[in-house]
Amino acid sequence: MSSQDILQSVSTLASYNVLLQVMFRVLTFLLNAFTLRFVSKELIGVVNVRLTLLYSTLVFLSREAFRRACLSGQSGKKHSWRPVINLLWMTVPLGVLWAVLLSYVWLWLLEVPDAHTVPYYSPAVVLFALSGVQELLAEPLWVLAQAHMFVRLKVVAESLAMIAKCSITVVLVVFSREWGLYIFSAAHLVYTGILVLCYAVYFIRFLGSKEAARNSFPLRRVRDLLPLDRNLARLTWSFFKQSFLKQILTEGERYVMTFLNVLSFGDQGVYDIVNNLGSMVARFIFLPIEESFYIFFAKVLERGRDVKSQKQEEVAIVAEVLECLLKLVLVIGLIITVFGYAYSHLALDIYGGSLLSSGSGPSLLQCYSCYVLLLAVNGVTECFVFAVMSQEEVDKYNFIMLALSVSFLFLSYVLTGWAGSVGFILANCLNMGLRILHSLLYIHRYFQLSRWKPLQGLLPSPPILLALAVSAVVTTVSEAFFCCDSGLLLRLVHISVGAICLLGVVVAVLLTETKLVQFVSTQLLPRFRKKRT
Repeated sequence: MSSQDILQSVSTLASYNVLLQVMFRVLTFLLNAFTLRFVSKELIGVVNVRLTLLYSTLVFLSREAFRRACLSGQSGKKHSWRPVINLLWMTVPLGVLWAVLLSYVWLWLLEVPDAHTVPYYSPAVVLFALSGVQELLAEPLWVLAQAHMFVRLKVVAESLAMIAKCSITVVLVVFSREWGLYIFSAAHLVYTGILVLCYAVYFIRFLGSKEAARNSFPLRRVRDLLPLDRNLARLTWSFFKQSFLKQILTEGERYVMTFLNVLSFGDQGVYDIVNNLGSMVARFIFLPIEESFYIFFAKVLERGRDVKSQKQEEVAIVAEVLECLLKLVLVIGLIITVFGYAYSHLALDIYGGSLLSSGSGPSLLQCYSCYVLLLAVNGVTECFVFAVMSQEEVDKYNFIMLALSVSFLFLSYVLTGWAGSVGFILANCLNMGLRILHSLLYIHRYFQLSRWKPLQGLLPSPPILLALAVSAVVTTVSEAFFCCDSGLLLRLVHISVGAICLLGVVVAVLLTETKLVQFVSTQLLPRFRKKRT
């Protein structure tokens, strides 16, 4: 498969991932708004922070390193996939081990919530851990699907699973709210169960079929217990150490909240709701781009080789894609920062009423709007860096990650004592800035001996900067005069002002960033090109 074919397939995957994340975030958004009317904020805090942290930690530590290692340079060759599959099955026993260890910590070493306010905590811990192990059963099939661009499989499986999860949650919250945490545990088990079922059914039908033979699929059936690929296993171990530290950085505030009790369960619930609201765009746009184009960079470039040792036509394509991605996420991040600052109070008031719009909620969301800009840039830069690093460079970077993890946890604890929940966002901003600096230096060194300069994507055109600056001033003034306690009419005026300013920014982008517009229309929007079969 040529680099252009890979780019087109990855672009399709990124587009569908964006649509999938949009659906997920909208469903989650509506589900949170609905459950707020039926259950306590303490219950939501325990589910969305503590139990979700247990689940995400378990699956992340069990599979992330395997995913990155097994997707690095896999081209679908028949002789290379069987040891990869065998290696991936190791995620299941590893997940069981993590489930036992983490369940013990969550049940015996952490503060147990009040049984009257948050009933059935202990069974919920076990069930959330079980759901994580259950999801790992589909890991070999997920990697196969990603590597071979089975886009529809992922969309259908995750859509069905999320719809089922939301439906069960709504029904049980309305008719059996006394079940407490059992509601969310059952819904999560159904979610992971349907994911596994969809992948299993698809591959049972696909492997050995005429379609698989026609597409030269490298496997006829899944075989276990073959010798492990030693180099792949070593690379997995390197990524495992890195993933362990990255998980601390990703979920660090939840660890601080969980282990150090710096916030009450109610405050944790409010923080998590605001955090989810603030990260919606980051999750359904930036994350799919990062995941999909990691595969592109890893397939086109050979890991561990400098730019002069790569095929130059492929380096040119990679440099152009990286430049456009950086420009895209930077522009989106700046728009979110500017408009998010002026519309945080209104958004929280519409979403959760005075429960969220009073107190630290608006300040928290305003800070998060600035943090989204850093998230956007870091996602793309680390996506490239992790795809081309050699194993030795990955091991060296693990020491940097260790220092960042320790400093982040320390800063979170200190800044939270000073600024409350806003301190978590400030600590994240400082940490993310250091990670971006490291990635930018790496990219600069990687391309310095070539004629391509992809970091130019971080230079927006002056008209865009001017439009954003004017929008920031106008919307801030609009918020002061028209929002948010002056009635519905003035709120509509404030929204209209923002819409006009946003239109001006979009026009500036369309007129001055023609290369970016062409990249988005031809590579990220499937309807602008014929879908490859």
